[in-house]
Amino acid sequence: MNIERRLVRKDSLEKLFDILRQNKKTVFAPVMKNGKASFKPVGSFSSIAEDYIQTTQSSKEVIFPRVEKFLDYEKNGKEVSIKGFDYQSVTETVLWGVRPCDTIGFGTLNSIFNWDFKDEIFNARLSKTIILSFSCNKSDDYCFCTSVGGNPGSTAGSDILFTKLGADGDYLAEVVTEKGQAIVALASELFEKTESVEKEKFLANVPVKFNQEEIRKKLEKFFKSSQWVEQSLKCLGCGACAFVCPTCACFDIQDDAHGKIGSRMRCWDSCGYSQFTVHTSGHNPRSVQSQRWRQRIMHKFSYMPERLSVYGCTGCGRCSRACPADMNILEHLISIQEVKI
Repeated sequence: MNIERRLVRKDSLEKLFDILRQNKKTVFAPVMKNGKASFKPVGSFSSIAEDYIQTTQSSKEVIFPRVEKFLDYEKNGKEVSIKGFDYQSVTETVLWGVRPCDTIGFGTLNSIFNWDFKDEIFNARLSKTIILSFSCNKSDDYCFCTSVGGNPGSTAGSDILFTKLGADGDYLAEVVTEKGQAIVALASELFEKTESVEKEKFLANVPVKFNQEEIRKKLEKFFKSSQWVEQSLKCLGCGACAFVCPTCACFDIQDDAHGKIGSRMRCWDSCGYSQFTVHTSGHNPRSVQSQRWRQRIMHKFSYMPERLSVYGCTGCGRCSRACPADMNILEHLISIQEVKI
């Protein structure tokens, strides 16, 4: 569908929030605590953070929870009864204040969870999630969305994208999907018709730092490079980068068993963990951290584009901000591009 552009007055955002709450929608939005913004369920507009570059955690947890129970079981002799996932428990949720680098990430997750098998639980959550994103009007040195095909005002993955027109201005609302149109219909009086607005001048300036296609081509011949060891020397294998990433989707299956009853759960995992690839025999094909770091980069910038036609990185910079050892993925990618092969 064509993108429809409307004007939303600054003082109308709170009215829109109230209307969403009145229509029984659960709203997740950035909340500031100890100087860090994180997505939390909110009940009042005043609790929503505004002055932030990026949240510490991505918003993917709303659609792909950190721990998710998908069945209960009970043993009775040789018989086993199973109670599957309750799809009625998935309620309509609004994600408010998401940045474009997160909304693009939902498209990547969708490619992963619907590649060779349709993940019905993921799809149920995604179908019930309405994404109201906000363009970036500032950035920092960790941001590199423009290097991986995004930009601070990208509409990809959003239902409605809001762009603030100046420091104290109103908002341009770009209605992208039918879900977005449904929100406009709930509060039509708040979405005014407007003339064409050049939003680019109100967006953050994020210069391109590398060419992702050049990186992909370099990686085809980079597998045995000694640079992987050099890059990974500081890596602790803590998994922080994967847990804050909007596109990392590795998970493990765990049983929480108590005698004859139990639950089976899907839990976040990370290819950076030392036990991630350990075989039952005890053999580990990625026995050292350099191999695990190589896998992370190769997966995001080589394997995923080849297999799924999407890149596994949105340039949000969270992994570098969160790394306790100060590893910077942007610096490593630039160094790979500069290597002559």
